[in-house]
Amino acid sequence: MDKSVLTVYAPHESEKIIEKSRFLTYCAHVESEEEARAFLAGVRANHSLATHVCYAFIADKTGNLQRFSDDGEPQGTAGVPMLEVLKAKKLFETAVAVVRYFGGVKLGAGGLVRAYSSCTAENLDGADVRSLEKCAEYQIEVEYTGVDRLQKYLSTHTCSLLSTDYGEKVRFTLAVKKAEEEAFISGLVDVMQGRVSTRRGEEYYAPFRL
Repeated sequence: MDKSVLTVYAPHESEKIIEKSRFLTYCAHVESEEEARAFLAGVRANHSLATHVCYAFIADKTGNLQRFSDDGEPQGTAGVPMLEVLKAKKLFETAVAVVRYFGGVKLGAGGLVRAYSSCTAENLDGADVRSLEKCAEYQIEVEYTGVDRLQKYLSTHTCSLLSTDYGEKVRFTLAVKKAEEEAFISGLVDVMQGRVSTRRGEEYYAPFRL
């Protein structure tokens, strides 16, 4: 599967008061059910006195690994609405937990659905969401005299610079989107007038800013 997918890149938290109940929402990037469970265990450990800790996650790039929980709220009022928000935003490898401290006012089924949906949506709206793209890693070597020209080229093209090593020559290690790989390398060779060496490495998914 080489398609790009959206994911939460970094943990994010938010807070909302609804009818005196306190809702704390957390999201994180996860790449397996084990990572999702570990994230949820951390949230529960920090909120051991909470009334409910509801969650939803899609822990793979295909959307097949989905889990959710109402954690004692009326069935269908928390986990499923949260999962539907993840689906609507087309987010993968993402987990969300909503912690509720009951404030004494019952919200009813409709109110709970709106509360958990809105908390999830608002939290994800504020999160650092990135596109996971299938990439090829490259090592690019140039003479010191060609560094400025190479850096200018990189600054005008979409790639992720992973490291720079200064030795006899300067070696740049970077990730290039697979879909743009051929044009990127041919353009680089043209700009450098052939005074560059490239070595292709492994393929993997890398995050890019939207």
